Amino acid sequence: MDVMTSPADEIEMPTARMLSWARNSAAYRLAKRMMTERELADAIMRKAKQKFEGISEAQLKALGNFAVGFGRDMKVLDDHAYAEIRSNSAARSGKSKRAIARKLSEKGVDREIVASVLDEADDLRAAVVLARKRAFGPFRKADADEKQRAKEFSSFARNGFGFELGRRVMQMELEEAEEILYANPRAWAP
Repeated sequence: MDVMTSPADEIEMPTARMLSWARNSAAYRLAKRMMTERELADAIMRKAKQKFEGISEAQLKALGNFAVGFGRDMKVLDDHAYAEIRSNSAARSGKSKRAIARKLSEKGVDREIVASVLDEADDLRAAVVLARKRAFGPFRKADADEKQRAKEFSSFARNGFGFELGRRVMQMELEEAEEILYANPRAWAP
């Protein structure tokens, strides 16, 4: 028995032209850079709203879901892989777990994925990396006055590190800081 569709159902379904456009647009976007599922769906829906006059909300959502499904089928859309790559890169550049988690959540990565990816992240190492990048604490070339120390602590706080961790890094000797940095050479591999 054929299922008949009413004219109202046809309006809610994207046309073949819309679906073809969504597939091509998703392929183009994913070829340029890695994205989360939410980023891709939002981008497709935003552009579809501009491209197709009179498109309904249901059609927009269907195009977003279609694009995400296409990305998954092509094995180029994976939130877990995205979170791993971004978190490792951010940790190597001196970002705290808190800052990394916030950024990944903003990108639409599920909380469970974020938690599993950040299990092995090391805030102490990331704080030492930040200190090295900014020449704070053990990497400082000259003695600092109270105003300079306050600026350094503020920088740690802005990057998501707690006061105790900042103080611990600021009080380290250069040898201890370098030992932390170079303890796991695999963490620095590209």
